[in-house]
Amino acid sequence: MHYVRFLLLGWWFCSVQAQDLTYMKRPDSLKPGDTVAIVSTARKNLEDNLTPTYELLCQWGLNVKVGHTIGLDHYQLAGTDAQRTADFQDMLDDPNIKAIWCVRGGYGTVRIIDHLDFTQFLINPKWIIGFSDVTVLHSHLNRLGVASLHALMPVSVPRATASAKESLRQALFGEPLTYTLDCDALNHGGKAQGELVGGNLSILYSLLGSPSAIDCKGKILFIEDLDEYLYHLDRMMLNLKRNGCLANLKGLVVGGMTKMNDNDIPWGQNALEIIEENIHGLSIPVIYNFPAGHIQDNRALIMGSQVEIEVTATQSSLRFLTD
Repeated sequence: MHYVRFLLLGWWFCSVQAQDLTYMKRPDSLKPGDTVAIVSTARKNLEDNLTPTYELLCQWGLNVKVGHTIGLDHYQLAGTDAQRTADFQDMLDDPNIKAIWCVRGGYGTVRIIDHLDFTQFLINPKWIIGFSDVTVLHSHLNRLGVASLHALMPVSVPRATASAKESLRQALFGEPLTYTLDCDALNHGGKAQGELVGGNLSILYSLLGSPSAIDCKGKILFIEDLDEYLYHLDRMMLNLKRNGCLANLKGLVVGGMTKMNDNDIPWGQNALEIIEENIHGLSIPVIYNFPAGHIQDNRALIMGSQVEIEVTATQSSLRFLTD
């Protein structure tokens, strides 16, 4: 069995390398009657708080399968590493599951990523959905050549905007997805096309040097974060810069930098000023305050998809290109 898995993975990686990687493999779009699994890869979810999510999926004509990790309690986590790995693995391998929606973030996904077997998933990919700590999965899947969905999570549904929920539906069902925004004063003008990568900045920073680290060369990077100290935000941006992640970008999209903290002795810059200083001199389009991240208006982003961003003096846009 292990030999067969080795051959299948070898076939996959060879086929990916044989392509020009202009487009990642995208899971099939959902259709009414399909089943979405809800699991936890990180923080526990003990509350009876998922009824609005079930209702939303029902409105979309989708069925729900609740994973065994929902309701498990192991200190901060939704069960032990072995339990969370087994639950996620079951959903990866179940051919009747068409999407896996991570219930919440927190911390813990990185503890199971090296124990997951993506052999069957790579043959028949399905949508992996979430943000924050789920960036571990987005980054790992990006290295495997499969697109995924950075979007709101089940615990976020009650407070999410209608636009955030609708953008997730559009992405899952394969409908055209374009965002047009008012101009932000910090934006950098220009136009670029490339593969969208990224997610939570703290997670991206923590994955550098690992097999799950994203390759930023020639890509359009999206970043967001929550509850970080400003000096640490500077540290993370400097680390991306020193690793060559910023100099080789085609474009940058900055989402919510939410509830940032400062020390008794102020750092002296806010979050966006820190980012701006670290990208100084790059001749690329930049969109600030994009509606995605730890905010109520958390719009869906298809990570690994080809996108076109354009920034003018009056507006900015991000358009997902069809494969």
